[in-house]
Amino acid sequence: MLALPKTPSFRLEGRKALVTGASSGIGLACAAAIADAGAHTVLAARRKPALETAVEAIRYAGGSADVAVLDVADLEAVDRVLTEHGPFDILVNSAGLAKHTPTTESVPEDFDLVSDLNFKGAYFLTQKVAKGLIDAGKPGSLINISSQMGHVGGQERAIYCGTKHAVEGFTKAMSIEFGPHGIRVNTVGPTFIKTPLTEPTFARPELKAWVEEKIKLGRIGEVEDIMGVVVFLASDAAALITGTHIIVDGGWTAD
Repeated sequence: MLALPKTPSFRLEGRKALVTGASSGIGLACAAAIADAGAHTVLAARRKPALETAVEAIRYAGGSADVAVLDVADLEAVDRVLTEHGPFDILVNSAGLAKHTPTTESVPEDFDLVSDLNFKGAYFLTQKVAKGLIDAGKPGSLINISSQMGHVGGQERAIYCGTKHAVEGFTKAMSIEFGPHGIRVNTVGPTFIKTPLTEPTFARPELKAWVEEKIKLGRIGEVEDIMGVVVFLASDAAALITGTHIIVDGGWTAD
């Protein structure tokens, strides 16, 4: 009898995950997906009540989860969380911020605020989680939630696009350094997803029309569109995938 190859498991039992930005939107959806796949999931964000509500829901659904109050831009706080809860087999770095203005109206304060979280915070969180894995002699999967705007430009988004292009760049570089340790580093690049972060865009008819025209599949994304991709990258099914991106954009970047 021919021995057929078996599909690697998408399950995550026995692994510990850190999901940032997990109090709402894409981060919450990723945390729910990772927990549902069997990983013990630490939900991190700045809003403790929202985190506690999310963890309660995950536990009620049969998952295993804990709360970690964290501002990713606070590097000392990152160290405390990693010392208390790490090392982590899986990182889903979904914390992010946008300050959209015409480029001629950009101010240094907005630049610093967005880049401190989206770029600097993401960089050092990924670095520190990887270091914890290396010290423990463990492999892992580190996933940065980037954006389609890490591959294209967009009106009133010069700062945001810059930070997401930076995430794509350091992800590639880190994958080269961490590959010999069995640590994979990738990005997921969502299009516009219905979350509190995108509500201001959809409230402006001209921007909503721009988004709908660019998405070839003809609909704005839902958080559920991201969940399976994150579980895939976290799992053994993606064991040979590192240093790259999966763009979940409905065809936005196809042209």
